[in-house]
Amino acid sequence: MEHGGAEAVIIGGMVLDIHATPSMPANPRTTTPGRVRYILGGVARNVAECMSKLGAKPYMISAVGLDMPGNLLFERWKSAGLSIEGILKDSDIETPVVCNVFDANGEVAAGVASVEAIEKYLTPDWILHFKSTIDTAPLLLVDANLNLPSLRASCKIAADSECPVWFEPVSVTKSKRITSIVKNVTYTSPNEDELIAMANALFGADVFHPLKANHNLSTVSLFNMLKPAIWVLLEKGIKVVVVTLGSEGVLLCCKGGPSHIRSPLKKTTRSGSSENLYKIIMQKCPPNWCFGVSEPDRSSRLFAVHFPSLPASVVRLTGAGDCLVGGTLASICAGLDIMQSVSIGIAVAKAAVEVEANVPSAISLAAIADNAKTVYSGAKVLFHQSML
Repeated sequence: MEHGGAEAVIIGGMVLDIHATPSMPANPRTTTPGRVRYILGGVARNVAECMSKLGAKPYMISAVGLDMPGNLLFERWKSAGLSIEGILKDSDIETPVVCNVFDANGEVAAGVASVEAIEKYLTPDWILHFKSTIDTAPLLLVDANLNLPSLRASCKIAADSECPVWFEPVSVTKSKRITSIVKNVTYTSPNEDELIAMANALFGADVFHPLKANHNLSTVSLFNMLKPAIWVLLEKGIKVVVVTLGSEGVLLCCKGGPSHIRSPLKKTTRSGSSENLYKIIMQKCPPNWCFGVSEPDRSSRLFAVHFPSLPASVVRLTGAGDCLVGGTLASICAGLDIMQSVSIGIAVAKAAVEVEANVPSAISLAAIADNAKTVYSGAKVLFHQSML
């Protein structure tokens, strides 16, 4: 099964999200008035859709059933003009569905996930059908919903063709699957809790502890608490760790120095809308921004940059992380460096939290570029010192 152009490959779940929002405080053992909406979801699907809004044409490898949720997900994907070759459809598949009940702040108060089909049907055999597509891809994203054999198979194909891998942790529990593929992972994007879980799994002991909820730490204090866990991931071979901090922004970390964190992909896929993205961001956020870092790059050094978040009128928080990753990936694949790309990711995440859907139905490139400029100009080096 061939694919016409070299585009990023996204492997993971396509999920129908059911969002239930009570219009008053919910009471146990009875129904509560409110709104129930069907939202197209799934971490990998959200990332891929977000990329498509920025001009990329991601190649999705997933599985859905011939049921109502599956037909809805499949037809919407097809109508967007994106490739459907990698999406397995079968009557035996029960399409993944997640039902979330939200509180008044837009946070998930409770939820039920029925996503077993991702592990059961996204098998190594199905993924191997698309080896030639992965071979030519500029980047591969795998989400941690995949079972361990499928994660290993995906990363083995990518490693053989020197295709960088982005590992999206999905959840605290599933993030621990990093242990089986860490040597092949180039980028990863955990939140604070996923970072701690990944570091403990890779270290082989629970030596790092989750931060208290609603902590009022400064960015510097927060980084200092997370720094040992970040270093574990880098020491195990991950090249770039993108730690998402919600309203506190993003930490971008690597070994060495700026030259390591700025390196673009070997292959880029600029055309049409992604060419416009590249041009406008190169003007708004010129590369080679001077951090005032003059020390030589050494592998014993940890280099960390903090990117601020943007103020937003929050409607939903569920798609923010996925859109941050999607915006970052689309930008990297268009030829922008990782610092420009993370700035765009944060700008897209702002757009995501201001709508009901996981991914905005339309993204204004001009607004994204202006917001990315604000983020990019506000980025600061937090740390560039030896860890020895």
